[in-house]
Amino acid sequence: MKKFQKYIFFIVLFSACFLANAQTTIYQIDIEKEIGSTTWRYLRTGLHKAQKQQAEAVLLRLNTYGGTVVHADSMRTAILNAPIPVYAFIDNNAASAGALIAIACDSIYMRSSASMGAATVVNETGAAMPDKYQSYMRATMRATAEAHGKDSTGNWRRNPLIAEAMVDERVVVPHLCDSGKVLTLTAHEAIAQNYCEAIVDNVDEIVTQRLQHENYILQKFEPSLFDEIAGFLTNPALQAILITLIFGGIIMELKTPGIGFPSAIACTAAVLYFAPLYIDGLAANWEILIFVVGIILLIFEIFVIPGFGIAGISGIIFILASLVLALIGNVNFNFDSVSTSEASKGLLTVVSGIILSILLLFWIFKKAGSQGPFKKLALQSAQNTENGYIGVPADWQKHIGKTGHAATILRPSGKVEIDNALFDAVALYGYIEKGAAVKVVKYENAQLYVVETKE
Repeated sequence: MKKFQKYIFFIVLFSACFLANAQTTIYQIDIEKEIGSTTWRYLRTGLHKAQKQQAEAVLLRLNTYGGTVVHADSMRTAILNAPIPVYAFIDNNAASAGALIAIACDSIYMRSSASMGAATVVNETGAAMPDKYQSYMRATMRATAEAHGKDSTGNWRRNPLIAEAMVDERVVVPHLCDSGKVLTLTAHEAIAQNYCEAIVDNVDEIVTQRLQHENYILQKFEPSLFDEIAGFLTNPALQAILITLIFGGIIMELKTPGIGFPSAIACTAAVLYFAPLYIDGLAANWEILIFVVGIILLIFEIFVIPGFGIAGISGIIFILASLVLALIGNVNFNFDSVSTSEASKGLLTVVSGIILSILLLFWIFKKAGSQGPFKKLALQSAQNTENGYIGVPADWQKHIGKTGHAATILRPSGKVEIDNALFDAVALYGYIEKGAAVKVVKYENAQLYVVETKE
């Protein structure tokens, strides 16, 4: 019995020593660029790697002035649904879309000189967008704050009214924001309003003093060249341009004989469109197969079936379906996990690309033949009679079926006389002697073709 107790003692002692020396993994993701497709890829890839390495928490270091709402919404949703805690460290700025991302995190830490807020939706010139856009952003900010719930006293852990005031200057927060201006919080104001847990100077202070991990390993997400390229290619604006090139190339190929430069443009754009989506797992094999089948149907329509019918229409439908489905995270036609905003975004991207391709083609066809870069797309020269060009007389066809006689020997070409007029002619079979009766059987290449007759 005593021997067994010794074994238990040594096991417990060994386990205690192991746990004392065990290091906690903290995963850090830096967001220092404009919020967009690239930073969305950083976060998504970083969260996946953090889970794979069994990290205790993810530390999101923010220094951004904002970006696109659609990517900020995707990032805040990923943070709210992350299976491990995500903490925000506002190193300097978390403005606009950056504020939305920070509010989604489980805890917020700020430098003393940092600020967050000013989340009004603006256009590319910096002017505020119409109220319907502000209404959506207000609701998104409010819902993100509410997602953290209430404390034991029944008060919101993060006041949704403050988050809403970061969007709309009309929202009044008593004793904080009543000046008719969009709210931006300093670090000390954020602490006073429970929007910041502490003011810190660096990441180590957060991990050791706030998270209580003395012995830890800090793993940093290092984006690869592929992450940069894939982030660039998955930008909705660029995807719309690629769709424009795909449809523009297909339509121009339908207007020109053979397979040439427009097909090369369309194929290249298709590869750039599907490649990053396939690697990310959004575009499945069957979705790319639908696109290929659509192209085959169009080729079949162009080169095999005259006119434009079922094959061509089916091909266009297949291509449209594949482009939209590649942007939606469905699993084998299961759309339960696909949100309405995600489906709308995919459909809007494809439709925008199609409209843009139609407008671009109208412009190109209008400019073709005029002075400018599209001058070589149209034939500029004219075959005028004063330059030596002559037309082929089509009225000779009326002589088909008439009879006359050979004015010269036809070996096989020569002249014949029909209705007292001389014409160049070719004997269709053998030679015809001068004076023999002939009959015109066809007209081709500005010559009459005759055969000998007994009439």
